[in-house]
Amino acid sequence: MKLEIAIPCIGVSFNSKNDEVFPWHPPTINGHSHEIPGFASFASALKWEGGVSMVQGASRGIGLEFVRQLLGKNKKGQVIATCRDPTKATGLLELKNQFSERLNILPLDVTVESTIEESARSITERYGSLNLLINASGILSIPCVLQPETTLSKVQKSSMMLAYEVNAVGPILVMKHMWPLLKVGGGFGTERDVAVVANISARVSSIGDNRLGGWHSYRSSKAALNQLTRTISVEFGRKKEPVACILLHPGTVDTDLSKPFQRNVPAEKLFTKEFSVEKLLNIINNTKQEDNGKFFAWDGQEIPW
Repeated sequence: MKLEIAIPCIGVSFNSKNDEVFPWHPPTINGHSHEIPGFASFASALKWEGGVSMVQGASRGIGLEFVRQLLGKNKKGQVIATCRDPTKATGLLELKNQFSERLNILPLDVTVESTIEESARSITERYGSLNLLINASGILSIPCVLQPETTLSKVQKSSMMLAYEVNAVGPILVMKHMWPLLKVGGGFGTERDVAVVANISARVSSIGDNRLGGWHSYRSSKAALNQLTRTISVEFGRKKEPVACILLHPGTVDTDLSKPFQRNVPAEKLFTKEFSVEKLLNIINNTKQEDNGKFFAWDGQEIPW
């Protein structure tokens, strides 16, 4: 039996003024269309000019601001915003009215892994790839549930476990389920050579920079996020994945998270969401493979572990 295989070319123009991606058609074997593993996913990544970005924890604060700036600064990029209850995310819903074709809002609770899995399935079906994942969710205090500890005597197991679940475990589970999409996406459709995972951490997570003590649950949960992210970055590097993982400290930003603790923050060190996110996006957009596993402050300076 004579086997004839025709694989159409996937043409891509990398002219920065007029990027063009030709449509994907499955290869034919003896005149019949067949999908060949890898080809369709590759083509899927190519078709999203401007890339596909996901912001986890996007209902308010810097997460919402990331969504706003990603949509505003990249006129062609697709943005996926996730949060626990999209019906109550008024800021996201307002953006959806403005960018109905480019913004997709999905429910995701980092403490419920099945919702992460369902989001991954939805993204796979609609986009087939990711070029950027920003894990922006985090907790510092919840009235009557969680408060930053000022002394060892106030440390409670329930508070530490909750902080660890939301600030460390949740983002890593999101990375786990979005990893296949990031591998497919790489830097296609963007000006980067790699896909980027940007986990929002905090300077207080630094062990080497810890001179004040306190905030046991928050500090340790963010330090755990740093270690887990660094560990994953080593695996990605060893496997030569087209993905770079970085950690970002946004500074002290005027959000609901920091509001109860702003009293002693000098005015010049209390940043607006707009300022902080603009600085962080500049770091993200300039991330290279060699930045994999690094921890940056908002001004681009590396922070000691």
